[in-house]
Amino acid sequence: MRADHSHGMKLVILGRDGTLNHYRDDHVKSVEELEPLPGALEAVARLNHAGWHTVMATNQPGIGRGLLDMASLNAVHMRLAQLLAEKGGRLDAVFFCPHTPEEGCNCRKPLPGLIEQIGERFGVELSTVHMVGVSLRDIMTARNAGCVPHLILSEKEGTLDETQLAAMLAQVPGTQVHTNITAFAEHLVQQDRRAKADARGEKLTPDTSPGDLS
Repeated sequence: MRADHSHGMKLVILGRDGTLNHYRDDHVKSVEELEPLPGALEAVARLNHAGWHTVMATNQPGIGRGLLDMASLNAVHMRLAQLLAEKGGRLDAVFFCPHTPEEGCNCRKPLPGLIEQIGERFGVELSTVHMVGVSLRDIMTARNAGCVPHLILSEKEGTLDETQLAAMLAQVPGTQVHTNITAFAEHLVQQDRRAKADARGEKLTPDTSPGDLS
């Protein structure tokens, strides 16, 4: 069933590694290796409580390379869902690309295939969808799919100097930058509040999250 555009489903697409959990160079291969980032689960719950649907989109080339199997990946995502539920949050769906770069698929980010699948599944216009991640690949994916790009300064990107960050952002103009996923969530919630107040002809006291750099 396609979503009713007249009601404007609010959808956020989240990366996984470095966005919700600590990034590992050797991939998250088991439940034991899943380490949620501080405040990440609460941020998803904050979005959910404000009426946002949240979907995760992640490259998982470890499957294609034989580093983990589908059962292990499913177990990791079930554990993530359990931890989210404990915080009052949820993911509406998980989409992943299991291929290696050499396989030349269309679903591996930064290509837009995975995001287009999400748009079709939920019946939303991708131009209204906010996509957040921690890498150039993530924001390029958002651009390629026509989503609104957001970058959070993860453990890796947080070490970039201003020149390096500016060079990254120059490749995807219009990207909004946030210090972490908590700041990103608060940004969307406050943006919603302002839009609703404007529609009612009211004015809100300016409320900019200290983590919002855009």
